[in-house]
Amino acid sequence: MQVSQLTFGTLVTCIDGRVQRPTILWMREHYALDYVDVISEPGPDKLMAEGWPSDVMPVRNKVGFSIKAHASRIVALCGHYDCAGNPATVEEHHQQIRQGVQLLRSWSLGADIVGLWLNERWEIEVVEPPLGRS
Repeated sequence: MQVSQLTFGTLVTCIDGRVQRPTILWMREHYALDYVDVISEPGPDKLMAEGWPSDVMPVRNKVGFSIKAHASRIVALCGHYDCAGNPATVEEHHQQIRQGVQLLRSWSLGADIVGLWLNERWEIEVVEPPLGRS
C-alpha cells in the first residue's frame, strides 16, 4: 500500500515510554488511523503552553513535516500523569493542554487538533475536543 493510501495522525507527547503506546492505540481506534507519527518532548504540554519560541519552533517544524509528508488529518497534544518533565497538578496540566491546543490551532495546519490527558489509570481523557479542520 502506498503512503498516499494510508491514514496518518500526529502525536505531540512526552518522551516517557509509558505514554506513547496507549495514546497511539487510542488515536488509531478513535480516528481510524493506520499510523501515528510521534513527536516527543519532555513535558510537551508545558512546552507548548509556556515554552520559548525557539524551543517551540522545532515542534512546529516537525508537525508541519508530518502533515506535509503523510497528510496527517489529526494532531494530538497529550500530557500525562506522573510526568517528570512537567511535575504539575492535573489542573495545571489540563490548562497547559488547552493553551497548547490553542497554539497548534493558531498555526493553521489544515488538520483537526485535539488535547489529550493520560490519567493515573493510563486511560485517555479528552481535555480539548477537535473543532473541525484548524
